[in-house]
Amino acid sequence: MPSALRIGVLALQGDVVEHERALRRLGVEPVRVKRPDDLEQVDALVLPGGESPAMIRLLRSSGLDRPLRDRLSAGMPVFGTCAGLILLARDSGDPEVTGFGALDLAVERNAYGRQLDSFECALPDHTLGGAPLEAVFIRAPAIRDLGAGVEVLARHEGRPVAVRQGNAIGTAFHPELTDDPRLYQALIERVQAAVDPARDDAA
Repeated sequence: MPSALRIGVLALQGDVVEHERALRRLGVEPVRVKRPDDLEQVDALVLPGGESPAMIRLLRSSGLDRPLRDRLSAGMPVFGTCAGLILLARDSGDPEVTGFGALDLAVERNAYGRQLDSFECALPDHTLGGAPLEAVFIRAPAIRDLGAGVEVLARHEGRPVAVRQGNAIGTAFHPELTDDPRLYQALIERVQAAVDPARDDAA
């Protein structure tokens, strides 16, 4: 049952409340992760949008950086949006932001423009089934240099904007600002498979 899943939201900086609201709509009560002992309590983690350099500094000062790298290396399911995607990348495009490398790709920060260039659109080119995917782009990064193991989940004007590799999902946009649950459902499926491997074998 989704309600039994322990999904954390990194709560150091960024749009934490919006992700919590999205998870609750799917029957998951999120856990705010601020310290290493919080991380130990969760089966998966959402990395929200925000300011990636500030998030890296706060991860280091809170003592979360090393434990999070270890959990991601061990295959913990994770969902990063916008700045969260930057943190998950192999190459963040910023020497001050050492990516976690959970996604074998490079990103270019603010590639879609500044705050005034923000926009909302529907993405018909996606692999999640059903109607076009709702997406909100705010100072969004561009996804580049995809590794062979990265699956593209959605594209905007031909460019990848949502990807998955193993248990890691990343989006250049903000699904938490829409009512579209499908990317969170994809995360929940990965968490369920990680918690109960037999479920994944039967899929």
